[in-house]
Amino acid sequence: MKHLFPCTLLFAAMWLMEACSPGTAGTNHPCIPETYTISKDSLLDKIKGGWAGQAIGCTYGGPTEFKYCGTMIQDYVPIEWYDGYIKWWYDNVPGLYDDVYMDLTFVNVFDRLGLDAPADSFAMAFATAEYPLWHANQAARYNILQGIMPPASGHWMNNPHACDLDYQIEADYAGLMSPGMPNAASGIADKIGHIMTYGDGWYGGVYVGAMYSLAFLSDDIGFIVKEALKTIPQESQFYQCMSDVIRWHQQYPDDWKQTWFECEKKWSTDIGCPEGVFVPYNIDATINSAYILIGLLYGEGDFYKTMDISTRCGQDSDCNPASAAGILGTILGYNRIPDQWKRSLKEVEDRNFAYTDISLNKAYQLSFGQALQMIEKNGGTVEGDLVTIQCQQPVAVQYEKAFEGMYPTGKRGINKKITDIQELEFNGNGVVIRGNVNASDEEYVAEVELYIDGTGGRSEEAETAQLPASFAKRRYELFWKYRLTEGKHTIAFKWLNPQQGVSIQISEMLVYNARK
Repeated sequence: MKHLFPCTLLFAAMWLMEACSPGTAGTNHPCIPETYTISKDSLLDKIKGGWAGQAIGCTYGGPTEFKYCGTMIQDYVPIEWYDGYIKWWYDNVPGLYDDVYMDLTFVNVFDRLGLDAPADSFAMAFATAEYPLWHANQAARYNILQGIMPPASGHWMNNPHACDLDYQIEADYAGLMSPGMPNAASGIADKIGHIMTYGDGWYGGVYVGAMYSLAFLSDDIGFIVKEALKTIPQESQFYQCMSDVIRWHQQYPDDWKQTWFECEKKWSTDIGCPEGVFVPYNIDATINSAYILIGLLYGEGDFYKTMDISTRCGQDSDCNPASAAGILGTILGYNRIPDQWKRSLKEVEDRNFAYTDISLNKAYQLSFGQALQMIEKNGGTVEGDLVTIQCQQPVAVQYEKAFEGMYPTGKRGINKKITDIQELEFNGNGVVIRGNVNASDEEYVAEVELYIDGTGGRSEEAETAQLPASFAKRRYELFWKYRLTEGKHTIAFKWLNPQQGVSIQISEMLVYNARK
């Protein structure tokens, strides 16, 4: 008996060392170590794997994007791939890579202005870029061009798409430049993600960035997704959904479709995005993050299987496999991505993405350089061929909830010119008016006064909206007002600068109430 206690201590110490060893497949008790040393070559290989996985995943799912809404892509539906496939998309549909070149906009700002570049510099970079935008990104672009800067540009009161997945699909760079430092990735997300998102929309980017960050430390996917989730406040809907997916995976370990069904039953509701309410189309960050997670968990470390499952979950089925394959590509490293996928990639690695002067090969080097800077900034060291990371235990970011007390209760088709509308009536506490400005002159900007509950003098709720005819500068929704007094309201319009040959079409009105 006198030897039992020392032996117990020895066993405990050995267990602890094993428990804290990252990067070992099948480790029973993985954890995040205090420090992690990696060679420069291995670090670069993982960063290359992340970018490569993102590009491959985006291409694989590209043809199915939003063609399967509220339904999975069945096994019998073939998804095409052949040598030269990525080059074909580069040549013919370069806009497929919109989530990649948005990433690169932010990477480029870091390269030009350094790690401490202010949020406004990132905001202006994408707001003035030439590429077209949609949803939360376009709403934010409009806000920025009107002088509404971050974080107000992404707040749901100013951005009806604040919970969409826009930052989620653009957050890859943040994790790749923050290896083993998920809180550093969250700090980047706080600065840049709030340009276009808020609440659950923002959490999607925080979570993706954290998963990329932790993918440098471990190849245990279950560990990575659970640890990364610690960056998300537990009271958020986003956290609850991801927790459910992890639990359902444990309950149905061999049936991703059952987990998909459970997810659809509980989490497929979209209350924010005006295009996604009352229809199967869903660009909400929460449900699409769930599809990333389903791909990662059920893919079991297999590159093809991970991409394929994430794609077959449907909805934004190019961006979701891009993130899933990018995270797995970071785990594997570039050299371990199967050659059948890299053959097509290698044909385009020196070609610039559309709207950029950055190729994949350049992106690899930019992210590598930024990662080295971030490591040193956060207490790590770079000495010779070795890099030592001061690893971070994930900490939850601040709690945010968008569209609180706002529940969609009706959508009414209007389909009239604004000049043919005397008043619109609704009963609720919020309204979104959708439509478009039609003008041959793209420089034309319509000025329209919106009146709620009266056409007399300006009221507290009224606004004078600037409505550009330009597609690139458009206001994604013509008008919206949230948090009105619950009850009956009337809307009236006054077009201040009508011109011959210009029309403003009102297509539909979405109504919100304080209670479901």
